[in-house]
Amino acid sequence: MTDTLDAAPLPDLPRTPTQDGPPVRLYLVDGSGYIFRAYHALPPLTRKSDGLPIGAVSGFCNMLWKLLVDMRAQADAPTHLAVVFDHSEKTFRNDLYDQYKAHRPPPPEDLIPQFPLVREATRAFGVPCLELPGYEADDLIAAYACKVRDAGGEVTIISSDKDLMQLVGDSVFMLDTMKNLRIGREQVIEKFGVPPEKVVDVQALCGDSVDNVPGAPGIGIKTAAQLINEYGDLDTLLSRAEEIKQPKRRQTLIDFADQIRLSRELVRLDCNTPLPSPVDALAVTEPDRTSLVAFLDEMEFRTLARRVGQGEAAPSQGPAPAAPTPSAPEMPKIDVEAYACVRDLGTLEMWIEKARAAGVVAFDTETDALSSASANLCGVSLAVAPGEACYIPLGHEELDGLALEAPADLTQIPMPVALELLKPLLEDPAVLKVAQNAKYDLAVLSRYGIRVAPVDDTMLISYVLEAGLHGHGMDELSRLHLGHEPIPFKQVAGTGKSQKSFKHVELKSATCYAAEDADVTFRLHQVLKPRLAAEGLATVYETLERPLAGVLADMEVAGIAVDPERLRLLSNDFSMRMAEYEAKAHALAGRPFNLGSPKQIGEILYQEMGLASGRTTATGASSTDASVLEELAAQGHELPRVLLDWRQLSKLKGTYTDALVAAISPETRRVHTSFALAATTTGRLSSSDPNLQNIPIRTEEGRKIRQAFVAEPGKVLISADYSQIELRILAHMGDIPQLKRAFQEGLDIHAMTASEMFGVPIEGMPGETRRRAKAINFGIVYGISAFGLSNQLSIPQDEAAAYIRTYFERFPGIRDYMDREKARVRAQGFVTTLFGRKVNIPDVKAKSVGQRAFADRAAINAPIQGTAADVIRRAMIRMPGALAAEGLQAKMLLQVHDELVFEAPEAEADAAIAVIKRVMETAAEPAVAFSVPLEVEARAAGNWDDAH
Repeated sequence: MTDTLDAAPLPDLPRTPTQDGPPVRLYLVDGSGYIFRAYHALPPLTRKSDGLPIGAVSGFCNMLWKLLVDMRAQADAPTHLAVVFDHSEKTFRNDLYDQYKAHRPPPPEDLIPQFPLVREATRAFGVPCLELPGYEADDLIAAYACKVRDAGGEVTIISSDKDLMQLVGDSVFMLDTMKNLRIGREQVIEKFGVPPEKVVDVQALCGDSVDNVPGAPGIGIKTAAQLINEYGDLDTLLSRAEEIKQPKRRQTLIDFADQIRLSRELVRLDCNTPLPSPVDALAVTEPDRTSLVAFLDEMEFRTLARRVGQGEAAPSQGPAPAAPTPSAPEMPKIDVEAYACVRDLGTLEMWIEKARAAGVVAFDTETDALSSASANLCGVSLAVAPGEACYIPLGHEELDGLALEAPADLTQIPMPVALELLKPLLEDPAVLKVAQNAKYDLAVLSRYGIRVAPVDDTMLISYVLEAGLHGHGMDELSRLHLGHEPIPFKQVAGTGKSQKSFKHVELKSATCYAAEDADVTFRLHQVLKPRLAAEGLATVYETLERPLAGVLADMEVAGIAVDPERLRLLSNDFSMRMAEYEAKAHALAGRPFNLGSPKQIGEILYQEMGLASGRTTATGASSTDASVLEELAAQGHELPRVLLDWRQLSKLKGTYTDALVAAISPETRRVHTSFALAATTTGRLSSSDPNLQNIPIRTEEGRKIRQAFVAEPGKVLISADYSQIELRILAHMGDIPQLKRAFQEGLDIHAMTASEMFGVPIEGMPGETRRRAKAINFGIVYGISAFGLSNQLSIPQDEAAAYIRTYFERFPGIRDYMDREKARVRAQGFVTTLFGRKVNIPDVKAKSVGQRAFADRAAINAPIQGTAADVIRRAMIRMPGALAAEGLQAKMLLQVHDELVFEAPEAEADAAIAVIKRVMETAAEPAVAFSVPLEVEARAAGNWDDAH
């Protein structure tokens, strides 16, 4: 795409005023207003290289550029300038009135990924970005306007927002650039019927339906202005309400006096809002044209880039060529001895200022545990440029009373003091924070009251670029992209029994290790981030990965309650049943043996009992894995079945009933799993410590384990599960008319499949016939073979092969889909999901026939499973905001494949389920318009199993 603004290069800037110079002339741009104006002024626009929505960014850049050109051509050009944004939906006004802005719809989906890009654009133009958690942009504008006005300066607010008109005065003006209208005292009186100083009183009376400010029912602006002009101010009016002649108006003011006073607090802007940056920091400066042109080129705004660069970029002719992969920037060699250890406030303040000046800072937390829900902070590292990094120790201590260093060397800034200084930096929307596996750091810092944003994650950037090709841990990425081997943890903390907590590591070693992490992360970001746009994957990162880290961090911190007594009883039951299986196995074998020993099992099955095994292990021994035992059990041998039953109980006992009790946090009395975003090639999440994704749901034992996951008193668990989502995606991707019709009409998909395959009517269909169709339906997307299907259904292999042939004959579109994906992976080495996620499958080029066959099956399944994973990710990203917008307290706790688990007050269950279903069922929109509906089944109950 190209932009069309006809702009000239910026004129020379006026000199920045000094304290002895002219008074400050401050321009404050209502950034949120600019964004929405830009978004609605232009048709939907996307970046050609990767489909990233950029319409609002384009309009914003054009509007900001025009403002810069126009204002600098004035004789009284501004000396200071900033763009002010809303930080988040929740502010101090929500504490005053929980329904404030409750009816505002969420922003359009294609606008959400543009919010951080607009802030990037602002910084690229060399203009400060201002926002503050808990306050609206209008409050920041009010605070800066009041401060500059009171100091004798002049303020121009670039906005048409009526809420800002209360600030207009002799030295504060508004400018509506869309209408080229300067708004002063007279224009405010024309709008409200009162002067600016009484606008708040009028707004308190008439309310605001957009912001859900209640006001006085039935009183509009004209009536409100008439009343305020007659009585002088709101307090006088309310105190003399009984004098009003009109009965209805009089009674309204008497009955709703408290509501009117509340409304005044909601509409009054807070001139005492803390300033995120001093006024001096807003001095107008020349943008770095190289950086600005680079940003505009990345966004594909070529006309504007050419004008900014004074002809350096040629105009676009036709479609833009694919951007070349950026080469890695030159960086100094890593020297861990050069890092600084920050142990006094002055030095810490210096590093914070460096980070603010850079506009980007890599950071890392060092803790004393792996679980983010229980880890204590030991220190924080920062990097502001390659090779320029520091470590701030906060919680280091002596080991068992033994001084590891001289007392002076253990000097640290008190943690509360240091965090109070770091918090504004880490929450500053104008400074990009970069982390490796940011989810962990976000979760840890959230427990200390710090909500880090905005954040880039080098692990997730790597995952988007090269999923399936290698791991995405920092050490591996450092070796791969930087040619540098980072200090291993064991080098500073030891190994085995002698390993010590990081809080006991002496500060010199801790500084080298921790600051290197931040330095490497900073460098990786410089290498990897530009590739997202160049390789057409920015949208995947911005919409599926980047926003999810914070959501998962909150889920991990929330945890889920389990009933330890129920688990202990279940563990005892498993132990007794295992003993019974053990005794039975010994009797069948004719002698005692260790049921946990593959070697002893092999001796009994293959040597003593003479059973045949078709497979061997890597060491040449006959295999005793589960698939082999299943085959032997299917042949009628009893001992393999007993061994399988014993193993199942042993696994459930060790992995769940025993482990879950041990995993209960003593502080929260809940279990806190850890979710991994970059552990699978298809985008599916996994969980560990404990793993809650593999609890069997179709066995009685698995259901009993789920029953131990419970809601807190007065609350319920809600389980919301996509119904047959992968089959629905297959129906859409393969364009299978019969499957699509069945889903559209709400038919029993397995019965319909059986009817199509076997020519039997759905009405009165035998359960076994439906079961066979179900096995094929679910197996086909995983490339199930005749051998696998025969084992699953306990039927001859040739009969299973006939079923599969019939299936493809009845649904030819499925074969076409499979052939298409196999051809695609062979040609390019990867496949993609419907949302653009790239799944690399390198084994397609393997020499082994078996590996290539596995690659073919992966190519068939990955677009389906990956698309399903993308859908639920999109739902998870939207869910917290959707629940909050409805004023609901429900919290998302777990994600298990196609299921989300929530905890909510019992009284909110029905309302929460309605929101959850709506968000999940529309999660794909508008990026993908499925030809079949996505359906979600949701229930509430006291435990997880009953809710499922």
